[in-house]
Amino acid sequence: MHNKYSDKYLYNRDGVYQFIRRIPNDLSGHYGSSRIQISLKTKNISKANRCARSITQRLDDYWLGLRLQKLDIPAMNLIRMDINDTDNGFRLSDALDLYLKLKGIDKDKTFIRTANRNTEYVIQVLGNKSVTAYSSSEAAQFRDWLINKGMGKSTVKRVFSSIRSIINLAIKEHGLEGTNGFLGTFIPDGLRKTTRKPIPVNVIKDIQETCKEIDDDLRWLIALLSDTGMRLGEAVGLLKSDLVLDTDTPHLNLIPHPWRRLKTAGSERKIPLVGASLWSARRIKLSNPTNQFAFPRYCNEQTHNSNSASAALNKWLLSHAPEGCVVHSFRHSMRDRLRAVECPKEMIDQIGGWSSSDVGESYGEGFPLDVLYKWLIEIANC
Repeated sequence: MHNKYSDKYLYNRDGVYQFIRRIPNDLSGHYGSSRIQISLKTKNISKANRCARSITQRLDDYWLGLRLQKLDIPAMNLIRMDINDTDNGFRLSDALDLYLKLKGIDKDKTFIRTANRNTEYVIQVLGNKSVTAYSSSEAAQFRDWLINKGMGKSTVKRVFSSIRSIINLAIKEHGLEGTNGFLGTFIPDGLRKTTRKPIPVNVIKDIQETCKEIDDDLRWLIALLSDTGMRLGEAVGLLKSDLVLDTDTPHLNLIPHPWRRLKTAGSERKIPLVGASLWSARRIKLSNPTNQFAFPRYCNEQTHNSNSASAALNKWLLSHAPEGCVVHSFRHSMRDRLRAVECPKEMIDQIGGWSSSDVGESYGEGFPLDVLYKWLIEIANC
């Protein structure tokens, strides 16, 4: 039994929203099923409604196009119709669901999020087609789109590897006829990711002052990043309890959570809170006492959405930081600022959670908080 919600094609099954819509009788010949069913992969009713309305609009537009094709065309009998039907009814979104069902077992949220994101890229550029309907020329078009987004060769190759795996599994599992258009796509050498520039210290100070004037959760997030050098995903996934203020050295405990894993073993660390980051932590602690998350706008018990946070912060930074600077630039700046005061490399790596090639540095528990504090307070006061 499922319950109907505000969108007439939106249903809730076991807490997760589904989009279900019957295919009109006059268009049933274009489909291998009597209805369209898509998991929206969310438990949030507002997000589900937005997704359902978007899918409804796209379906209505597509179906209008199909109906227009049925209109009488003069001299139709003279038009040659070489039918090469690659529409097997199993679309890329279906292939993704199958892939996650079979290969997503026991995989972390990063695996699932990456597969979803890469599939969304293809659908955005080429449409949600049958898995064997994508041509090699369309795959090349998709490659060019990724390159124009500023992705490097290794990133483009990873995206293609993911899409090839998703489509190959669908072809094998369902015995589909046709080929995988994403096989053998040439990825040129010499691609480099867009360089992220560090933010100058004087600009960082201006941004921090502006954050204190605006004083909202987005500005708390920027302030926290600016004087800790954390990765955005690390900060977005924090609990309020990770911010430890009632101690001689206020700091944050960066530990893994079910909704947010850490990038490397060295990413688990303690970072002293100074300057703008200490101000931010105090504001976060006082906010929304009934919510355990530091940034509930972007985090809940199921997941954290650093992509949405990145988009919002980068949009704001466009008018507050030099061209080419993004939210990740604070991390680059932190390394430069610590170098400028001649902080030892081992301490810089520990503060930022950067991996070190020195085997000896992996022994012991690292530098104590009060030692790290001296370097961070020095750059905060510069």
